[in-house]
This record gives sequence, C-alpha cells and structure tokens, in this order.
Amino acid sequence: MAGNSLVLPIVLWGRKAPTHCISAILLMDDVSMIVTGCHDGQISLWDLSLNLEINPRALLFGHTASITCLSKASASSEKQYIVSASESGEMCLWDVNDGRCIEFTKLACTHTGIQFYQFTVGTQREGRLLCHGHYPEILVVDATSLEVLYSLVSKISPDWISSMSIIRSHRTQEDTVVAVSVTGILKVWIVTSEVSRMQDTEPIFEEESKPIYCQNCQSISFCAFTQRSLLVVCSKYWRVFDAGDYSLLCSVPSENGQTWTGGDFVSADKVIIWTEDGQSFIYKLPASCLPASDTFRSDVGKAVENLIPPLLFSVLDRADKQLLICPPVTRFFYGRRECFHKLLIQGDSSGRLCIWNVPDTLELQDNTEGLQMTTSTSLQEAFCKLTPHPAGIIDQLSLIPNSNEPLKVTASVYIPAHGRLVCGREDGSIVIVPATQTAIVQLLQGEHMLRRGWPPHRNLRAHRNKVTCLLYPHQVSSRYDQRYLISGGVDFSVIIWDIFSGEMKHIFCVHGGEITQLLVPPENCSARVQHCICSVASDHSVGLLSLREKKCIMLGSRHLFPIQVIKWRPSDDYLVVGCVDGSVYVWQMDTGALDRCVMGITAVEILNACDEAVPAAVDSLSHPAVNLKQAMTRRSLAALKNVAHQKLQTLATNLLASEASDKGNLPKYSHNSLMVQAIKTNLTDPDIHVLFFDVEALIIQLLTEEASRPNTALISPENLQKASGSSDKGGSFLAGKRAAVLFQQVKETIKENIKEHLLDDEDEDEDSVRQRREDSAPEYRSSKSKPLTLLEYNLTMDTAKLFMSCLHAWGLNEVLDDVCLDRLGMLKPHCSVSFGLLSRGGHMSLMLPGYNQSIGKPSYGSVEVGRKMSITEGLGRGTYGVSRAVTTQHLLSIISLANTLMSMTNATFIGDHMKKGPIRPPRPGTPELSKMKAPLPASSSAAQGQIKQGWSQLAAMHCVMLPDLLGLEKFRPPLLEMLAHRWQDRCLEVREAAQALLLAELRRIEQAGRKETIDAWAPYLPQYIDSIISPGVTVEAIQTGSASPDSSGSEAKVQEEEHDLVDDDITAGKALTFLLLQPPSPKLPPHSIIRRTAIDLIGRGFTVWEPYMDVSAVLMGLLELCADAEKQLSNITMGLPLSPAADSARSARHALSLIATARPPAFITTIAKEVHRHTALAANTQSQQNIHTTALARAKGEILRVIEILIDKMPTDVVDLLVEVMDILMYCLEGSLVKKKGLQECFPAICRFYMVSYYERSHRIAVGARHGSVALYDIRTGKCQTIHGHKGPITAVAFAPDGRYLATYSNTDSHISFWQMNTSLLGSIGMLNSAPQLRCIKTYQVPPVQPASPGSHNALKLARLIWTSNRNVILMAHDGKEHRFTV
Repeated sequence: MAGNSLVLPIVLWGRKAPTHCISAILLMDDVSMIVTGCHDGQISLWDLSLNLEINPRALLFGHTASITCLSKASASSEKQYIVSASESGEMCLWDVNDGRCIEFTKLACTHTGIQFYQFTVGTQREGRLLCHGHYPEILVVDATSLEVLYSLVSKISPDWISSMSIIRSHRTQEDTVVAVSVTGILKVWIVTSEVSRMQDTEPIFEEESKPIYCQNCQSISFCAFTQRSLLVVCSKYWRVFDAGDYSLLCSVPSENGQTWTGGDFVSADKVIIWTEDGQSFIYKLPASCLPASDTFRSDVGKAVENLIPPLLFSVLDRADKQLLICPPVTRFFYGRRECFHKLLIQGDSSGRLCIWNVPDTLELQDNTEGLQMTTSTSLQEAFCKLTPHPAGIIDQLSLIPNSNEPLKVTASVYIPAHGRLVCGREDGSIVIVPATQTAIVQLLQGEHMLRRGWPPHRNLRAHRNKVTCLLYPHQVSSRYDQRYLISGGVDFSVIIWDIFSGEMKHIFCVHGGEITQLLVPPENCSARVQHCICSVASDHSVGLLSLREKKCIMLGSRHLFPIQVIKWRPSDDYLVVGCVDGSVYVWQMDTGALDRCVMGITAVEILNACDEAVPAAVDSLSHPAVNLKQAMTRRSLAALKNVAHQKLQTLATNLLASEASDKGNLPKYSHNSLMVQAIKTNLTDPDIHVLFFDVEALIIQLLTEEASRPNTALISPENLQKASGSSDKGGSFLAGKRAAVLFQQVKETIKENIKEHLLDDEDEDEDSVRQRREDSAPEYRSSKSKPLTLLEYNLTMDTAKLFMSCLHAWGLNEVLDDVCLDRLGMLKPHCSVSFGLLSRGGHMSLMLPGYNQSIGKPSYGSVEVGRKMSITEGLGRGTYGVSRAVTTQHLLSIISLANTLMSMTNATFIGDHMKKGPIRPPRPGTPELSKMKAPLPASSSAAQGQIKQGWSQLAAMHCVMLPDLLGLEKFRPPLLEMLAHRWQDRCLEVREAAQALLLAELRRIEQAGRKETIDAWAPYLPQYIDSIISPGVTVEAIQTGSASPDSSGSEAKVQEEEHDLVDDDITAGKALTFLLLQPPSPKLPPHSIIRRTAIDLIGRGFTVWEPYMDVSAVLMGLLELCADAEKQLSNITMGLPLSPAADSARSARHALSLIATARPPAFITTIAKEVHRHTALAANTQSQQNIHTTALARAKGEILRVIEILIDKMPTDVVDLLVEVMDILMYCLEGSLVKKKGLQECFPAICRFYMVSYYERSHRIAVGARHGSVALYDIRTGKCQTIHGHKGPITAVAFAPDGRYLATYSNTDSHISFWQMNTSLLGSIGMLNSAPQLRCIKTYQVPPVQPASPGSHNALKLARLIWTSNRNVILMAHDGKEHRFTV
C-alpha cells in the first residue's frame, strides 16, 4: 500500500446506477467473473455464478479516459490480475479480487489490444503482455512491473498493427506472434524463451511479411482445436488461412451492408462471427478447411469466388432492439479448467451485459428463432432489484410527493471546517446539511428513522432549474470570505450565497449558456483577480466574477468551440483558454481584451508554458493528456468529461499524501477525519457520494479533544475554542467585529429557522441564551465555532460513531452486539454498506450495492423475519469476506479506533446523536422511545468501566476471534505484508493495532504457514557483501526486505525454539544492521519507515540476530539515534502522529531497553569496551576536539536510563559485571556533580548494592567484584586501582566514617578483611597523582550466612557491613544475626 494514511471510503450510490457504456470485455479464466471497461474510464467487475447468473460487484476508478482493452495478467489461478489500458496511454494492473491497483504507468501511446503470454524460464514462470495500438510496433511489457522490455519491429512497411494473435507451438520451443497491419499485411515474429530473457536489447525484426489484402482487419484468431488454421475478420469479409504457410482456405463476404466486427473458432469446424449491430452468426466450415479431412487444402490457389462457402448454422440476435449510441462489444470465451461453457458475451452502451451459452452439439436450425439468450442484466437492473433501495446522501430530504424517485443531486461540495455538505438538486434548490448526520440516517437504524426531515438543514432556493456546479472558495484558499458559497445553474446564472444566514448576496447573469464549471484563480494573481472566481459556461464563454466588487470584471466570449482547458499566466496577467479544436485564446485579465488567438504547435507550446509557470494552479477541464485531436474525435462531452474524476484524483492523492508527509515534522495536523467527495461517472448522472474516513486523523482528533477536556465536568469556553481550533482547517479566525455582526444576523434568522424546522419553543429560549452568552464572551467569538444550523453536535464523535457502526461485524456475537447498542451507543446498519478500497496513486475500487447478494436467490425475503435474517447475515460477513486487502484495512481501522476510544474517558456515542430529541416527552405512538432502557448516568465510575470494557471486547473480537466466528471458508485473512508495512506507522494507535493483528495472524497460520511465508519472502532479502548495497538491489527489494524480517522477527517472538531458519536469520540480521547503519542516501533516507522497522525488530529479536551482528556497531547506532530523544519527544503533543525523527528516537530507546534486558552481559561489556576506547582516545590529546560530539558522549543520559532499568530488573547480571558498570557510570556521570552532591544523590540506584561504598571526603568509590577483587575509583582523577583480597565474590564493602579503613566481606570464602587507606597529606590532596597506599591489616574468619531461599536475588542481600564508630563495625546478616569486629 502506497500512502501513509489509512483512508476508507464508504459509498452512497443513490437509486440511479452510474452510466456504464461498455467498451471492452474480459472473462476471467475460471469463469467466475466478467470484467467490463467503459467509455468513461471505469471498470466494472461482475460475479458470474455456475448457472450463469450475473451480479455486479464493484466499480474500479482510476483511468481518466475511455478503456480500450482489457487482458488477464497472470496465469496462476490464485492471483487474479488483469491489466487495463485507456485512450490516454495509461496502463493499470489490478487485482480483481479486491480491486487494488497494484501497478500503474503511463506511456505516450494508446494501446488497442493486449495479449497475455506466459513462458517458462528454468523453473520460473514469467508473464509478458504484448501490446499493439496506435504505433508501428508491438511492445513487450513485463506483466508484473508494466515496464516495456523490448519491441517487435517491422523492417518492411512498418505500420500500425490492427490485431494480433499468439500461436503457441507444442512441437517446438518457439512461439510465433502473427499480426495484421492496418494496410493488410500479415507479419510473423518468432518469440523464444531466449529472446524473452534479453532485456532492453535491440528490437526484434519480423520473420516474414506477406500481403493478404485484408483491409480494415477487425480481429485475428488462431484455432486452438486444430492448431492449423487462422481466422481473419475484416469489416467486409472474413477468411480462414492455413497457419503453416498462410494460404487462403475460404472467404465469406458480408451481406446486405452489415459490418463484421470480430470472430472466433467455436470448435474445429465451426466459427462464430459477429456484426456491428450486435448479431452473431455461427458457420460450419467446408471440409477443405479442416486439417482432419482428406480434402484439406484442396481449394488452395483457386480464385476467391470458386472456394466452397461455409454453411450458415444459426443466428444469435439481440433481444431488445433499442437504439445504441455506439456498437456493442462482443467477445467469445470458452472456459478452461472446471467449467467448459462456451460463452458469447456482449456489452452495449446502455451498460447491459448479455450472455449466450453456445452448446457443443449445434443442430442446423431454421434461421428464424436462433439461439436464445441465457442471461442479461445491467447495473440499473441490479440497483432496482435491491430492497431497500441503495441510498443517496440526502434521499430523506428530497422526496417528491407523488413520485417514487427522490430528487437527483446534481452538484455537491463539502465544507470540512463545519462538517457540512452542500447539495444542489435538479429542481434548483440547494440543501446545507450536516454530513455525518445525514449519512447516519441513510446507513444506520435508530430513532432518527421516526422523524421526518431529520437532520435539521437549510434550503437555499433561487435557481430556476438544475444546479450544475457549486464552489466553496474559502476551502481552496483562505483569502476568500468563509461565508460565501457560489453556485451555478442551467439558468445561466451564478449566485453568491451567505451560508451562515442563508441569504442570497448577489446574482450574476453574464453568461449565455449553462454554467459548466467554477474555478479559483491561483494565489499569485493581481489583487483584484484574487477576489474573483472564474466561471465557464456552455456558450463557450469564460468570466471573472469579483466577489468583493459584486461585478463581472472580465467576460471572454468569442470562443468558437467548447472550452477544454483553462490555464493562468499571472506574471503577465493572462488568462489562457484552450478549446477542443486545438485553438488557444489568450485574454488580458485587467482589460478583458483578447490578446491573441493561436492554433497548432504554438498553441500547445503556450499551454505547456503555463504549466511550467505555475504547477499548482493548473485546473483543466479534461485530463491534460487527452490531446486535443483525440478529444475532437470523441463525443463533444469529452471537453467536460473528467471534471469530477479529476477532483477525485486530486482528493485521493491528497488523502494518500504518501511518504512525502513522512518527511517534514508535522507542526499542526490539518487533515479532516471525514471528507465527502461527489463523483460522476458521466456528466448526465446524478452525484454519487463517497465518504472518505481518515482513520489516523480521526484518532488524532479524538485524542486532541480528550486532552483539551479537563474532566467530564462543564466545558469551559477556552477549551471549546481549543477543540474547535483543532478540528478546524487552521483557517483565519473570524475577526471580532465581523463576528459580532454575523451573530447579529444569525440571531435574526433564528426565528424563521425555528419555524422552518418545526422546533419546539423551549429550544428557542436556550438558543437565544446561548446567543447572548456568545455575544458577551469574546472567546466564543474568535473560536469560529458558530454552527451553520442550530443543531449542535460533536463532529468527531459523530464521525467515529458512523464509522464504527459501519465497520463492526454485526450478528456474530449477540452479547457484544447488545453491549455495542446499549452501552457504546453504536447503531446497526439497515442495509449492507458499500465500502471502497483506495490503492496506489488515487486509484480506488468501490463496492456496488448488493455485492454480497448470493447469486441465484432473489434479494427480497417476503417475510419480515427472512429479511432481517438475511440482512444481519449479509452485514456480519459482508466486509470481512470480500477480500484480504479490505479485511486488513477494516480490522486495522476498527481495532485502532476501539483502542483509542477505550483510552478516553466516557467515550460513548449515546446522547450525542440527537441533541434535541430526548428533551421532549416521547409522543404517544412512539413506543420505541418509551421502551428505551434508561442508561446509567454517564459519570458514574461503573458506567465508565463498562464502556471501557465494551471497547476492549470489541477490539479483542476483531483482533482474535473473527476467523473462528465467521468460519474459515468465509473469512479472508488480512495480508501480512500490509500489516508489516504499518509495523512502524506514525500514528501509535494504528501501529499497535497492526502489530497485534500481525502477531495474531502469525499465530493463526501456525508453524507451517509461517514457514511458507518466510520461504515466500526470503528470496527478496538482499545479500550484503560487506554491507555495500549491490547494484541489482532496488529500493523495492529493501522494502520487501523489511516485510520479511517482520514475519521472521515476530516468528522469533512466537516460538523461540524454532531454529530451522538459520540462513534466513543470518541474512535478516545482516539486512537489519545494514538498514540501521547505512548512511542516509536518496534511496534510503534517514528515519524512513523501513529504518524504523529495522530498529524495532533489532530490539525485539535481538536474541535471534545477536550471533550474526556486530553488537557494538548496532548499539552505537542506536545510541546515536537516542542522543536527542528527549528533545525530539518533548515537543510532540498528545495525540498527534509522531514525526519520523521522533519515532526513530522512540523506537531506538525501546530497542535499547529490550536489548539490554534480553542480553545484559552483552550490553554492559560492549558499552564498557566503548567507554575504555573512548577514554584511551581522550588521553590522546590530538583527538581532544571531537570528543564531545561522539554518540557516546551525547547519549550519556540514555545509557544511564538503561542501566537504571537493568539494576531494577536484572540486578544479578549487573552484579556479575559491577566493575564494568561502574566504569560506564564514571564516564557518564559528571565528576564535579558527584563531588558536589555525592553518589547517593546523582545515581541512587547503584547505591542499593551492599558491595558499593562511597566516601564523601576523599571522593572515593569502592566496588566489590565477582572474582574477589575490589576496585577503588577516585572521582577527582578518574583513576581506578584494584586490590585482590578474597577468593570468592565480594558480598559487602564499607568505608569507615573517617575514611581510614575499608572493610570488605565475602560470604563464599567467609572472610572479612580490613584495609588501611593511606590518608597522608600527599595522598589525600592527590598531588603527584599518587594512588592511595593500601594494605590489609586484619582478616577474620566468619561462619558463612545461608541464603533465605535459593533465589539469585536473595544472594545479593546476604549481609551488609555497618560501621558504628571509627573503629567498630557490625556484619549484619539478612536474618538479623550480627557479628561485631574492632579494628
């Protein structure tokens, strides 16, 4: 998954199905799915059942022009990949199981046909796509990466190829490509596996070239049954050739002016040919065309007229003869594996798919009735079959009294700052409505279903007919006043509205045609133009309308052709208009004068120059890549076609602002948790609304609001301001004065609003009270939290409620469902929710309504019970049984959100939804309301606990229990690599969810599954040669490299005894070290996701990788990252996503702690070694200057932190290496500080040990070591000396109060010794750096102390030495026995 954010689309389709004018058809190999491409650039997936019933499943968006061809892109049955190509040269590789776009590319040429070709190289199977089209060669493209590898070129008369076929030879290793060029020349290329191995070499020339005089060739196909004949169909006749020497076997002209459009072999002796108007004919070939017969080739060489004609067998006719805009597309397929249907599939411009099943035994029929159609359906039919009907976004507000169709929404714009959706309808009215509320009405069931006209909304009426476009300029640029909304209609007018008061500010009637588009000029225009918007109309005119002066400052209306592109040249004050005929008009914005009008190459250059000048503000009506000529050949709609699609592209690209957002630190998080985007597949369609939920943004907003909420008590105005500020798009706040005026207006409209919305009187009072409070409190005014309607609600909580209710798998766990409804306030969906899936580069797939209808049974149960049953059944399964990618996204979202809500106080959705509802006593006749259980008061801690518990159960069910509840045959497990990619997601909640899910999934697939995963990914692990990246390894390989150690890393956690992976471990370990230590480069920037993942895994799996790693290098690398951890992490506010650098620091700290606790000895000895190296360097005076900049010096605090953890958790290991630990401490602690405050103050943890003693006056530390020696440190000089006095580990040491004696005791050899410290004058001042003289004065034998229990911890606390005076000492055992000694 490209892109960082987790964005989930939910679609509200509305009753009218999108236009789907079919331009290409493909049947998948296993006959389970039909794929159709349409002229508007969408691809539709249709499920095909065994008895040939069709059910539409999903629509794929991503192409900006008409789809020209579809082809399968993989031969294996488990990978259902297809490739699609469009008129503008785009190619996409899709996984049709879940509608993910896996790869996409854009070539400068248009393909008209693609054939998939698979060959075997050694054991590896490779796929190639052979493409032909509007260029004189055949391109060979890699089927996985869509790179052009080489091309097949003609020496003799090169020309466009009109159709081609691949002949697979079973006899030799050579496969031939046969193609017919536009001029009727047949060309043959030989493709061998050797050739396929060559990459980017010189082109391959054809083997032979022969004119066969087939002008206007439509299709060419090879007979798979006999392997000897070729069928070539031209528009006026079709012919059969011998595939050996390409000699003509038979030829049939078309009758009564029909045009053939294609054909194929049905069996060895029958062909099917179809015409432009959708009829198909089956012919039986004469014996001279059949290799099996004796008379084969008997006619070769005769004149065309004398050949034996084939017999007409039967006719397949279209059932309904309605008029079609363009010829239907017909294709013949025969099933390969299980299902041997021979199917003729036809798709026409009305979006209808028809299937004929061609039987094997065809009897010669009368040509009257023909073969009957088996199935036929269209998107619209599928939409109409559903009950309830697919919901549109404001259906409940658009009902027309005596018609069953709601008003169509024809234009929409979403205002994220207020969470309002503005919809223009076909009767000219405009509705402003809270987006989450209206979506809840459409998707979920609840008390709102009883109330007419919910949610409260505002109607703006002024247009006489359809509203064609809406623009909210403030959202595009904050220089516009945020009150203004601009609408354009079919009545030639452009109206300015004030959204707060609902009044019309101004109406422009300058155009002479319907308004087709409203745009915002770029930032760097002149001051006057900056306050204009640009309107385009269908009378080919462009106007600049000033919102400030309320007048039209320029109208350019002399264009002869429809306008295709509008570009800006602010530096020269030019507005550049490109028309569909290729002419370009240059207008001066100031004067409104036409500067010049140019055609041809100059025109193209001018348009390109504008792009270079200001890349950000390019706003073209159609995709820039559709060059002008093509746009002319298409319908005139082309000029306006892709408006909506482009908006969608840019939106999706912004939503998925991928790694780019990873680079900068995020000072203020400005994404919105919900975006609503209207899309049209075709100009004539009503809007389809897609709700994009940004999970990360939602989590952040929830946490920010939680942080700014002091407690569940009253919300003070300041916090309100904070919260609204955070959910705002940091626009300019309203200035105080203007706000006051605004509130005044609002006050005046309150009365009429109340009449309009039939609200009760008591509401009015509280509103005006609130109003007065707002006028008096300045905080309120600046906070811009003025709602557009009187309904107050929490946008973030509403969004979360809508989203969680749609995602939850209802119907699998009754108890949990009840908890969700009663405690958490979620609502059940009343129809299956159509989700979508965003993938690379803004491509997305949206499920069509009824995607989960099991084909074959009608969707409406006649009995209520049946209906309820099927609904819950559909809902629970619906989303988790669709595809693996969808499951991954949904589980990640729901688990991370549930965890977030669990961490909040009082996170329930109850009572949020209908603020005004519960105040009134329930009316009689609404028994539902009175039956509702009274929920516990929200503040009680019991309720709190229950809510938290509810969320945690919800998370647990989705994380662990889903597969068992759903049953494995229905459940599509999440994709490991998608989870791995989020292992270090910048949003901590998502990261935790991903890690939990990944581990749960690895546990579920058990050892065999894990082994399989590792084997699948291991080849991608780069091989390191002395940690230099080998030239062949691309970034992709490293990326996947990160995914693989992921699986093996977590594997190491799940089962540490499993060591059959040693070689993988070695490479994985090397890979991880490489990722940590490789200096930043363009390919591997610092703090990139993969580095952070590597850091994390090094920490988690250190025990596995340790043997293959350079431990000291790794530790130093981690310390380097931790050095500024404090600084990085201090400026991260609660709830915001981590910046990459801060994340690196956080992961590195965590990894260090993990490594230290997993292998304390390794950690301590490595760091001690580094310290010694460092002090040795420091002693060398030359290297003095850079000593403070090294990692070790900068990370002193970090090292102390880890050692503190170690002392806390692993004291025995620390004691084993106590001297080394002390060396490290001496290095890390500031000497002067210890002198001033004493060791107890500076690092109290170490003083817990009885074998450490510190004497303040001489600043000495004594440390007893494991092997019986005592180390004495002098803090002033940093010197250390060792005395050997015992045979076993030392149990306790202590300085006498006057510092003259040191007592040491070892339990193992049961001796206590007293050492006289030389405190002569010279020694104590430390002159001559003389080490203190030590000598042993006495040694006593002591009976050994028995430890209380065999635990190692108790061995540390066996006995301690306490000096009672300068000469007397007590040895105190842990059981209270004392021995007194006197020196």
